[in-house]
Amino acid sequence: MNLKVTGLHLEVTPALREFLESKLERITRHVDHVIDVTVTLSVDKLVQKAEVNVHLSGKDIHVEATDSDMYAAIDALMDKLDRQVLKHKEKQSEHRATPQVQPEASL
Repeated sequence: MNLKVTGLHLEVTPALREFLESKLERITRHVDHVIDVTVTLSVDKLVQKAEVNVHLSGKDIHVEATDSDMYAAIDALMDKLDRQVLKHKEKQSEHRATPQVQPEASL
C-alpha cells in the first residue's frame, strides 16, 4: 500500500501521520487489495478538512470530512471510509456464484 499525505496550509506532523496510519490499519483489515491511498489535510479559516482517495482493485473511493478539530475530522473520515469499503466488499461477494446444494439421496 502506497500512502501519500499532503497538507494544504498546514504542516503534516509525525503525530498526524502516525495517527492516520493507525486509523488506516482498520481499512486494510477489511480489504487486502489496497493499491494506493492519498490523504489531503487542509485548513480554511476555522474549518479543518480531511480528504482521502483510496484506489482498490476495481474501485476508486473518495471520502471527505470536516470538523473544527483535525483529529476529529480524521476520525469521521475513517468511519465514512470504513463504511464505503465494507459496502464495496459486500457488492463484490454478492456477484460471485453461489454453489448449488445437491439433495442427498435417501438410503
